[in-house]
Amino acid sequence: MEEQTQFYRDTWAEIDLDAIHHNMEGIRSALPKDVRVFVAVKANAYGHGDVQVSKAALEAGAHGLAVATLDEAIRLRKSGLDAPILLMGTSRPSDAGIAAELRISLAVFQTEWIQEAASHIKEGQKLRIHIKCDTGMGRLGIKKTEELKEIQAILKQSGKFHTEGIFTHFATADQVSSDYYLKQVMRFEEMVEQLEDKPEYIHAANSASALCHGNALFNTVRIGISLYGLAPSEEVKPLLPYERKEAFSLHTKVSHVKKLEAGESIGYGATYTASGEEWIATVPIGYADGWIRKLQGIEVVAGGGKAKVVGRICMDQMMLRLPCHMPIGTDVTLIGRQGDQFVPVDEIADYLDTINYEVTCMISARVPRVYKKSGKTLGIDNPVLCRTFLKKMS
Repeated sequence: MEEQTQFYRDTWAEIDLDAIHHNMEGIRSALPKDVRVFVAVKANAYGHGDVQVSKAALEAGAHGLAVATLDEAIRLRKSGLDAPILLMGTSRPSDAGIAAELRISLAVFQTEWIQEAASHIKEGQKLRIHIKCDTGMGRLGIKKTEELKEIQAILKQSGKFHTEGIFTHFATADQVSSDYYLKQVMRFEEMVEQLEDKPEYIHAANSASALCHGNALFNTVRIGISLYGLAPSEEVKPLLPYERKEAFSLHTKVSHVKKLEAGESIGYGATYTASGEEWIATVPIGYADGWIRKLQGIEVVAGGGKAKVVGRICMDQMMLRLPCHMPIGTDVTLIGRQGDQFVPVDEIADYLDTINYEVTCMISARVPRVYKKSGKTLGIDNPVLCRTFLKKMS
């Protein structure tokens, strides 16, 4: 396959793999050496790039990978990654065979699922499973110890499964108040005690729990948002025990510049009207790229200074009010650093009244990801052209 080493529109996201490595090392050093780390690389590694981020995290000390769908897990395995992979969400029992074949661990929490899945696993193979417990999240998992005992009996009788782990998920670990969180910890401990044999992986802690509470580490933790240099919440941000480096930045370039006279309007609905002479730039990014219409009015960085998004954001383009005339091709940074100016992901999240997780996840696949390491471009992932260029990390 021909290598794709460029893209054909001046809009791209840069992923700093050195930042991923730095964050993983910081997380690893903050945890006991005997606690293993699974990193969450679901949703294309929160928009950063699953394969590339996985390799960087594993090199820096991660033990395994966690995803949400079987498609995500298969993509990682077929990309040459040999580390343990855990699918934390739901899967079809009819797909148990391919999971067993590719050594992908599945979350299990329904007796009917286990019984049906067994018929899809070939003789001589065993499906690795992690029992999911619902201790208060109210999403997936078994709630009662009676259910756990029933599942254990079915698994033991079948012979088609290897119980590799047991886990739960915290609902309020990213809050300073710990009452509800501690109830979940206690409930999970009770369920673990019901196991006849302790599995290899016992895990409950996410980023906030592992790094800010530390009382539910068991022998394995799952790290998500903190790997990317972002805080689980504003509440626990001061408690994080390592220096965070944001790995994601978003860039475009000025494609057109024009002068508006007082009274002239721009954009759909003519929602912005110039009060005097103004320089307006058009840039090639819009809501189809994940830069949604609600970001009208936010400030970005153009040519080293602040520029305001004016008029309604279009599907493929938007307009900026510049502080002065700037030439076509001027760099525009929507997220990240340009000179002494920095737009953090949290600033975008605050403007949208959402969380940082959503911001990086919503930048669409048609925005190429450019991977940087040691100041050099390591590769470009451009799904629009259905080609991936990825140099060997060394």
